[in-house]
Amino acid sequence: MGFVIQSMPAVILSVELIIGNLGNGFIVVVNCMDWIRRRKISSVEQILIALAISRIGVLWFALLSWWIFVLYPALSVPGKIFRMVYIFLRVCNHFGAWFATCLGIFYFLKIANFSNSVFLYLKWRVKKVVSVTLLVSLVLLLINLALMNTYIDVWIDGSERNTSYNSSSRNYVSFYKVVLFTNSMFMFVPFSVSLATFILLIISLRKHLKKMQHNAKGSRDASTTAHVKALQSVIAFLLLYATFCLSFLLQVWTTELMEKSPIILFFWATKISFPVGHSYILILGNCKLRQAFLSVLCWLRCRSKDVRPESGP
Repeated sequence: MGFVIQSMPAVILSVELIIGNLGNGFIVVVNCMDWIRRRKISSVEQILIALAISRIGVLWFALLSWWIFVLYPALSVPGKIFRMVYIFLRVCNHFGAWFATCLGIFYFLKIANFSNSVFLYLKWRVKKVVSVTLLVSLVLLLINLALMNTYIDVWIDGSERNTSYNSSSRNYVSFYKVVLFTNSMFMFVPFSVSLATFILLIISLRKHLKKMQHNAKGSRDASTTAHVKALQSVIAFLLLYATFCLSFLLQVWTTELMEKSPIILFFWATKISFPVGHSYILILGNCKLRQAFLSVLCWLRCRSKDVRPESGP
């Protein structure tokens, strides 16, 4: 029973890595094939491709980090390799969160309806708004990486001066705690932007429904449907992202338990559920991706029916 409990987080993490790569890879392949066929690509498709690629990077670097720092905890990892893996993982995580936030901003400006002059100004310049948002996120990333480099330098210097196992372990725990807390603060920014987008979408939908009731129209029109779909996507994103951020904060307060492998794997599995789960929400929420996904499922079902009689006597 104890072995099952210890191995369960590793099994869940492995399944998440496989499913996540398939889901995000599917988004990239479908949009790129459509891009080649039509010889043009929309802003939403560009964001989706960039988002999926960044999340594939998160999953592969998470797998690499798991191999290095969890499966081989006694392995002496050179400072340069540790820095490279950690920075690449942080960059992929950063852009994964911000591309998803930009997608929410794009849908909000396209769907919401406000008479405010500032909103109308932004609505007609939605591509510029997304571009500026990404530039601001790039500035935040550079600040974050500068802090991370400083923390890594301090940790490596402390590890070289304290060669004993206990001192090195305490030094790494302190470093890990500071890094997690800092990353949590930077990740709170896109979460706050997405939360603001969600609140404004609710306000816009409420105004639209009141206007429909006043004009004695039907219970649902194209604008209402678009509002509801956007809200569903943002709610799913916020729930998964809140779980992602919460796992970071919990790790800050449980760093003393980090040497216990099942606990580390549990936190890793919780964090990876964000880029994995949100990819399938995007597939089901996008008409083109959903139709392609259903076509693939139908093709697989037909293939399994064709193969089944051949396996018999």
